[in-house]
Amino acid sequence: MRIVFAGTPPFAAAALNALADAGHDIVLVLTQPDRPAGRGMKLAPSAVKQAALARGLPLVQPISLRTAEAEAVLRAADADVMVVAAYGLILPQAVLDLPRLGCLNIHASLLPRWRGAAPIQRAILAGDPETGITIMQMDAGLDTGAMLYKTVVPILETDTAASLHDTLAAAGAAAIVAALANYPALMPQAQDDAQATYAAKLSKEEARLDWRQPADALARAVRAYNPAPGAWTLLDGAPLKIWSAHVVAGSGAPNDADVLRAPSQERSHEAGAVLLAEADRLLVACGSGALALQEIQPAGGKRMTAAAFLAGRPLPAGTRFGA
Repeated sequence: MRIVFAGTPPFAAAALNALADAGHDIVLVLTQPDRPAGRGMKLAPSAVKQAALARGLPLVQPISLRTAEAEAVLRAADADVMVVAAYGLILPQAVLDLPRLGCLNIHASLLPRWRGAAPIQRAILAGDPETGITIMQMDAGLDTGAMLYKTVVPILETDTAASLHDTLAAAGAAAIVAALANYPALMPQAQDDAQATYAAKLSKEEARLDWRQPADALARAVRAYNPAPGAWTLLDGAPLKIWSAHVVAGSGAPNDADVLRAPSQERSHEAGAVLLAEADRLLVACGSGALALQEIQPAGGKRMTAAAFLAGRPLPAGTRFGA
């Protein structure tokens, strides 16, 4: 097929490469303009731009698709289909109507669950056992179009947003190739709006841990906010990021669970209180259960293990996180 491809991050670049490898004619690639990145804040190309340039594909980076110039470029491409993956710009109806077979979106969830900007993180936060990829026909709504193809991906107990992203990127690339190969046989299925949930964009404030929540919910939050924006709390008024943690009961060292059961006049079980801080064990009380912190990052410092942190900063039992 003659394909116009629109996407920006690595998730989209995986699909672009897969479509090119499958032999499709990528007649035009659209991606976001270069953005400042890194400590020097120098302009950096998107992952899709890098992939397109490496393959010698025609590339444009419009600021908007709501201009006569952008519409003219797309019309001249004379595409059979437009494939969109995490592009970052809204497609106006005039653009949606241009390709002969319409516009297809690669969405990282099993629609209608988790429509919106952060489906990967929301699925982990909610404790969903699985997620997946939906290939859908695009319309004027937000991820509301008819579904053409789905593939299921299990969410592992060890998955972070980063690892699940990579799994879904590969699944999305395979799914769009399979969907186009079987396009004439695909039957559009309307979404049940009553079953829809919305995956709102993440914020830094949202990633602040509320120690009054159960330990399993906090462990999911640590995984979901890794790598961005990063789960965090306060220690003596300074922010402390938490990159890795696990629920004590059932997954920690045998003695960890004993700490929760052992009576102590001195130990506070108030949410956010340090229950144990010795050697490589840093246990924090939650609304129910406790969390064992494994990898943390103090303000202005580097990521480090709990053992390395405790070696430089002892935390007596009863010290409060988040206060």
